[in-house]
Amino acid sequence: MFLGLGYRWLKAQRENLPFGFWFFGGYLACVAAAIGFHVLVVHTGAAVQYSRDVPVAFSAAFLFEIPLLALACVPLRVWSRAIRATSPLWLYASLAGVAASLLQGPSDRLWTAAGGVPGRILQATTFEAVHSVFRLFAPNILVDAASYTIGTPHYSIVIGLECSGMEGLGLILAFTSAWLWYFRKECRFPQALLLIPCALVCIWAMNVVRICLLFFIGDEISSDVAMVGFHSRAGWIAFTAIALAFSLATQRLAWVRKAQTGVSGAAGTVHGGGMERVSGGAEPLQEQGGESPAIRAYLVPFLAILTAGFISKAASGNFEWLYPLRLIAAAIALWYFRRELRKLDWRFGWFGPVAGAAVFLAWIAPSLVAQFGIAQFGAAQFGWGHPPVASPLGTALGALSPAARWSWIALRVAAAVATVPIAEELAFRGYLARRLMNREFDEVPFSRLTALSVCLSSAVFGLEHMRDLMDWQHFALGTLAGLAFAAVLRWRGRMGDAVAAHAVSNLLLAAWVLGFGDWAQW
Repeated sequence: MFLGLGYRWLKAQRENLPFGFWFFGGYLACVAAAIGFHVLVVHTGAAVQYSRDVPVAFSAAFLFEIPLLALACVPLRVWSRAIRATSPLWLYASLAGVAASLLQGPSDRLWTAAGGVPGRILQATTFEAVHSVFRLFAPNILVDAASYTIGTPHYSIVIGLECSGMEGLGLILAFTSAWLWYFRKECRFPQALLLIPCALVCIWAMNVVRICLLFFIGDEISSDVAMVGFHSRAGWIAFTAIALAFSLATQRLAWVRKAQTGVSGAAGTVHGGGMERVSGGAEPLQEQGGESPAIRAYLVPFLAILTAGFISKAASGNFEWLYPLRLIAAAIALWYFRRELRKLDWRFGWFGPVAGAAVFLAWIAPSLVAQFGIAQFGAAQFGWGHPPVASPLGTALGALSPAARWSWIALRVAAAVATVPIAEELAFRGYLARRLMNREFDEVPFSRLTALSVCLSSAVFGLEHMRDLMDWQHFALGTLAGLAFAAVLRWRGRMGDAVAAHAVSNLLLAAWVLGFGDWAQW
C-alpha cells in the first residue's frame, strides 16, 4: 500500500508498504484480552472485588495495542526514518502532549469553587451582563447576586464558574492561535493578531446570549429542552460559528491576508493564491494542488445530517422530536449534487443485501441471544446476552398521538434506509477511504482501495457510532460494519452495492426495534 495521503511532496517519497498481519493479529489478541477481562470482571459477582484491576488491565492492553497497530500499518524501518526526517518536530509534539497532561489538573481547578480570581471576575462579569440584558425585557426579574442566581418564582438559573464562558474563551484562544500559526505565511502580522481579541469578545458575548436564551426556553417552553438539549449544545454552536467566521476573515480580509502574486517564466505564467493563469489566454483559473472539486458532493450530505442533528438535539429534551430534519437536510443536499453523483454506479446485486443482513445480525447479537433464551446456556454470565435496555424513546413515543407517533417513526425509518446510507457511504467509503490514498480521490477506482485506507476509514466510522467516550461496543460494531461495507464496495466496485448493504442493515434494525421494542438500538 502507499503512504503519502495524496500530497505531492509526500508522493515523491512514497513506497509500497507491506501490511503486518502478524502485528495486526497481536493487536486483535490484545483487544480480545481486554474485552474478555472486562466481561469476566464487570459482568460476574467479582465485579466489586476486582473493579480496581479494570483500569490497570485496560492500560496494559492499550500499552501494547497502540504500537502493534502502528507496526501493522507502517514497518519499523519507516517509523525510524520518519522520526529522523521530522526531527525535532516529533519532540515538540511529545513535549506539548506532556505539557497538556501536566496542565490538566491546574485547569480543572478553574471550575471548582476555589477557583482563581480571574475565574471569579469572569463569573461576576457574565452575571452582570446577563442581568443587564434581562432588565431590558423583564424589569421584575428576581436576582441573588451572592449565589449568582437569576430568574422568576417558577424558573431560575445559576451562573456558575462553568457558565462564565471560560471554556469557550479557552477553546477560541487555542483555535485562533493554532489557525494563525498554521497559516502564518498567508497572513499579515501584527494585523492578524487583532482578530484574536475580536474572537474572544464575540465568544463571550455569545455566551451571554446563550444564557439568556436558556432562561427564555426554560421559562416559556420547556425546562427539559433548555437543560437537556439547548444547554449542552448551544456553546458548541457558538464556538463553531465564531471559528468559521474567524477562518473566513483570515481568508477574505485584504488587510489580514497577504497578496500572493508573482510572474514566472517567459510564457507569462502568473501565480497567485494557489491559482494559475496563462497571460493572453481565455482559459479560466484552475486551482493547482487543491482538493478535488467533487469533495462537496461527497461530504455535504453527511455534514447536512450532522448539522441538522445538532440543531434538532439542541431544540429537544429527552425526545428528539425534530429528528425528521435530518432526512430533509440530507435529501436537499443529495438533490443539489445530483449531477455529480450520477457519475457513480448505483447498481447493486445480491451480495450487498446479504452483507447488510450479516452486519445486522452482528449488531443485534447480544439482544438476539437474550431475546430467544440462548443466555440460559451460560452466555449471560459472560455479559453476552442481555434483555433490551430501557430507553426513554419508547416512553416518549407512547405519549404521542397515534398519527404523530407513526409519522415520526415513518420518517425515522425513511432516513435510516434512504438518506443516511447514501450520505455515510459517500463520506466514509466514497471520500475518506480514497482520500487516504490520493488527494485527487475521485480518480481512485473503488476496486483499488487498500487495506490501510479501509481499516482507517472504518475505524473513523466506528468512532462516529460511539454514544459516549467509553462506548467501545458500538465502536467495535461500527468498525466491523465499516469493514463489511468497504469490502462490498471494493469487491464489486460499485457504490450501489455498499449503499444497498448499509440500507438493508438499517432496515432490518428498524424492523427489530419496532418488532421487539428494543428502543435503545435507536
